Amino acid sequence: MSSVCMKPISSTHVVAIPYPGRGHINPMMNLCKLLASRKHDLEITFVVTKEWLGFIGSCAKPDNIHFASIPNVLPSELVRGTDFPGFYEAVMTKMEAPFEELLDNLKLPVTAIIADTELQWAIRMGNRRNFSVASLCTTSATVFSILHSIDLTQNCHFLVDLLDKSSELVEHSPGISPGHLADLQVLLEGNAPRVIELTLECISWVPKAKYLLFTSVYELESHVMDALKSKFNIPIYPVGPAIPYFELHENSSESTFPNVPNYLQWLDSHPPCSVLYVSLGSFLSVSNEQMDEIAAGLQDSGVPYVWVARGETSRLRDSCDGMGLVVPWCDQLKMLCHSSIGGFLTHCGWNSTLEAIFAGIPMLTFPIIFDQAPNSKQIVDDWKIGWRVKEQHRDESLVTRARIAELVRCFMDPENNEVKNMRRSARELKEKCRKAIAKGGSSQMNLDAFINHISQGHDAMLID
Repeated sequence: MSSVCMKPISSTHVVAIPYPGRGHINPMMNLCKLLASRKHDLEITFVVTKEWLGFIGSCAKPDNIHFASIPNVLPSELVRGTDFPGFYEAVMTKMEAPFEELLDNLKLPVTAIIADTELQWAIRMGNRRNFSVASLCTTSATVFSILHSIDLTQNCHFLVDLLDKSSELVEHSPGISPGHLADLQVLLEGNAPRVIELTLECISWVPKAKYLLFTSVYELESHVMDALKSKFNIPIYPVGPAIPYFELHENSSESTFPNVPNYLQWLDSHPPCSVLYVSLGSFLSVSNEQMDEIAAGLQDSGVPYVWVARGETSRLRDSCDGMGLVVPWCDQLKMLCHSSIGGFLTHCGWNSTLEAIFAGIPMLTFPIIFDQAPNSKQIVDDWKIGWRVKEQHRDESLVTRARIAELVRCFMDPENNEVKNMRRSARELKEKCRKAIAKGGSSQMNLDAFINHISQGHDAMLID
């Protein structure tokens, strides 16, 4: 009788398609790296536009993740900073056809698609072609729940008026406070009606996906997660934080940026928890006038700081006068985890918020647009790990250098009792986050459950 050898004849093949923006591409790639590390025969095709392939195509990744590209949605996607409504609509209308054509030309059959929640057409196309689609939400579960509570049949011109009826919305948003709904009014007012309409349309399609993934951690938003699970008929997996924590102990990528100052060496020369890290995001920022007030306030505070300012680097360096370090780029998570960092002045982007929580760093919140105001609300009021720079989110007046200087001095004062409590709360959230990604933790178990679901029936065996 001949011997029998069992071998897999096919592997699980996942196609990942993020929204073409850094705040979406980064968490999608981090999720894919986590998935690749949990199942080594998992093949992942990571699809980006040609412009983004030029930005990230040379970045290190596991051997079982492969890049593929589709045409840019506009001649230059960098116009999203000047014509965001036009760019957003192009994403909704011009990506589907080339993506579907790419699927038809892939060598491996597609097991499942992971699509950004902002790409509602991926769910529609997946259902039409019988692909399992997992929707990856790159906002907090809280913001997602608020948006999902809004009735899409309402005319967008009346959405702001509708938000005034906070009690009415709370009934449809289990786990959401009236305060968060008030912050949503800022979200709606800061965007063009067409953008709002398309966003709500994307959210309305999510229940038609096969799975819903969150870059968040269950323990950070357990009440909202439980409410969503009771409301949706699809599996919901919080698999976060979808940040590159798994790369912290690898060799630094700074060598690929020869013009970047050695900020880690600069940090090494400062005492623990003494330096403020400042970054207001890579997409939309504050006005030049407000930037000057922040720079002056930081200088007047007497607190050492590191500021990632990208396009403003040269101008802001002139105002440092030895007190701070201004750089165009840094490994943000590595920066936040450095022992000298004691606080983070942030725009409250969700990825930055998750990185600060992972590092156990309190935040000074300076939200600018979209989900950043609700994120600020969670940081300050729910988790109690931060202070607001602005008392009124909708206040268009400048935050003065005097207020910034005084706020930074108090925020970085280790003898301040409120600061002590805030740092204690930040450490507690850090521990929850670390437990979630440890063996047997909620995020690790959710990752494995998701992999098992999409792999069922695709590990066929061949008998020799």
